[in-house]
Amino acid sequence: MATPSKLETRTRFLSFSLKLFLSVLSLYLLFAGSVMLYQYHREKAYKEELMNLQLQGYNEDIHLLLTHTPDTLYTETLHSYQQRHAAEGLRITLINRKGGVLYDTMEQLHWGNHLSRPEVRQALEEGNGYDVRRVSETTGTTYFYAATRYDDLIIRSALPYTIDLMKHLAADMHYVWFTLAVSLLLIILFYQYTHRLGTAVNRLRDFAMSADRDGMVDTSPVSFPNNELGAISQHIVRIYSRLRETKEALYIEREKLIMHLQSSREGLGVFTKEKKEILVNNLFTSYANLLSDTNLSATEEIFGIGELEEIVDFINHAVMEGRKSIDVHKNGRAFVVECIVFQDMSFEITINDVTQEEEQNRLKRQLTQNIAHELKTPVSSIQGYLETLVSNNRIDSRQQKLFLERCYAQSNRLSRLLRDISVLTRMDEASEMVEMEPMELNGIVTSILNEVARELEEKHITVNNELKPDMGVRGNYSLLYSIFRNLTDNAIAYAGTGISITIRCFREDEHFYYISFADSGVGVPPEHLNRLFERFYRVDKGRSRKLGGTGLGLAIVKNAVLIHGGTISAKNRHGGGLEFVFTLARDGGR
Repeated sequence: MATPSKLETRTRFLSFSLKLFLSVLSLYLLFAGSVMLYQYHREKAYKEELMNLQLQGYNEDIHLLLTHTPDTLYTETLHSYQQRHAAEGLRITLINRKGGVLYDTMEQLHWGNHLSRPEVRQALEEGNGYDVRRVSETTGTTYFYAATRYDDLIIRSALPYTIDLMKHLAADMHYVWFTLAVSLLLIILFYQYTHRLGTAVNRLRDFAMSADRDGMVDTSPVSFPNNELGAISQHIVRIYSRLRETKEALYIEREKLIMHLQSSREGLGVFTKEKKEILVNNLFTSYANLLSDTNLSATEEIFGIGELEEIVDFINHAVMEGRKSIDVHKNGRAFVVECIVFQDMSFEITINDVTQEEEQNRLKRQLTQNIAHELKTPVSSIQGYLETLVSNNRIDSRQQKLFLERCYAQSNRLSRLLRDISVLTRMDEASEMVEMEPMELNGIVTSILNEVARELEEKHITVNNELKPDMGVRGNYSLLYSIFRNLTDNAIAYAGTGISITIRCFREDEHFYYISFADSGVGVPPEHLNRLFERFYRVDKGRSRKLGGTGLGLAIVKNAVLIHGGTISAKNRHGGGLEFVFTLARDGGR
C-alpha cells in the first residue's frame, strides 16, 4: 500500500475556504499569466514590426537612389548614403535573385550565397522579410535584418543588435506592473470572499458531523455569516431542530406503545403488506406457538398455521380497510383471532385467550376445596392407622411396623404438600421480593440431570440437553431450579419408560429465550391440557397420589415462569408426547 506524500497529506487537511481560494487563485493566475504572456509577445512583435518598417523605408530610399545612379557609381553612392544616415552602424547589402552578394558596406572578399538566409528567402516569396540573428554567419555580429525584393535585386539593410536596439525592441513593462497590481487587489478580494464562504461551509459541516456522530446537537449557539449560504444554513438547522423534536416525540410514543403492547393481556402482532414483522409482543409469540403443531422459529411462520387459513385468505384478498374475526379451539383452549387491515394494506393480528379469565375464577373457587381435600387424605390415613394401633392390643409387631411405615409415608406426603403450598403462597404474595441475579440455565439443568440420573436409568429415559452454555438469564436460582426439576420429575413420573426428553432453546430475540421441554411419552388427553397448571389438578388422580404427587408441581412451574417475566403453555406433540413451551427473560447485562 503506497504511503501518501507530504503534499497529499497537507492537501487532505486543508480547510474548505483555503481549498476554494487556492483553486480560484490557480485559475486566475493561469488566466492572468496567459494574458500577460500573450501581451508580451504581441508587444515585442509590434516593436519588431516597427523596426522592420523603418528598415524597409531605408530599403525604399536606397532603391530610389540607385534608380537614378549609374552602375559604376553604386559603391560611392551607397557609401555616401551610409555615412550621412543618422542610424549608427547601418549595413547595406545588395543581393541578386540567386543569392549572390553584389555589394555590402562591410567589405569582405567571400560573402557566400545568401539564398538560405530567412529574410532573403521571405523577401523572394512575399516581397519583404526580416530576421534577428544573434550571431551573423559572416561577420559574427548580431543584426536585425530587413530585406525587400525589387525586379532583379534584393536590397537588405541591417542594424547592429546593440543594447539601445534591444531596449527599443523590448516590450513595454508598464502593463505588466499594472496587471500585477490589479491581480494583487483581486487576490485579496478573492481571499475575503472565499474565507466568508468557507466559514459558512465549515460551520455547516461541523454541525452536520456533530449531528451524525452524536445524534443530538445543541442548535442555539450555531451562527452563520449574513449571506445567501448563511441563510440556507440557518434553514437547514431549523429543519434539523424540527426533525429532532419530531423524532424525540415519536420515540417517546414508540416506547409507550411497546410498553403497552408488552404489558397487554392479548397477543398482538403488526405486519407489513408483504407479511413482514413490524412489532409483536411476547404473548403473541406464545399463543402462535400454542396454535402451531411445530415450534415457530420466525413470527412470519404463523401464516402457515392451518387454523388461521381463513385469516390468511382475508389478508390476501383485502383491497381496502377491513376487519375479520374467527374462533379457534386448539389444545383444550379457546382463542379469538382478529385481523384488522389498514389503509396502506399493513395489518395487525390479535390473539385473545378467552378461557383464561374463566379459568382463574374457577381456580379461586376450587382452591379452598382442593386444599381441604388434599390435606384431609393424608391426615385421615395417619389418623386411621394410629387409631387401629391404639385400640387394638393384639396387633403383632410386623403389622405395627407396616402401619407405622404407612403413617410415615403419609406424613412425608403431607410435609411435601405443605411445602408446595408455602412456595406458591410466597410466589403469590411476595413475588416482587424475590432476589434476582445473573444465572446460567445450562448449569442448572445439568445439575438437575445429575441428581435424577438414577431415576432416569431405572426407567430407561434418555435426556438431550441442547441448551447452549452461554444462555444467561437474570433470575432466582431456587425458582429456576423448581421449573426444570418439576418438569423433569413430571416426565419421569407420568411419561412412561423407554422415552426421550429434549430440552432446547428453539428461538431467541432481544428480550427472551423461547424454550421447549418435550418428551416422547404417552402425552395428555386434549381435554386436560388447559388445566395442567391448575393447583391440585391431576389427570389420573389415583395414580398421581400413589406416586406421591402433590398436584402442585406444574402450578409452581407456571408461577416461577411468570415471576421471571415469561409465559408457559403445554401441548401434545405431533407424533406423541407432551411439550411445554415457555419463555424466560434474558439477562440484560449480557
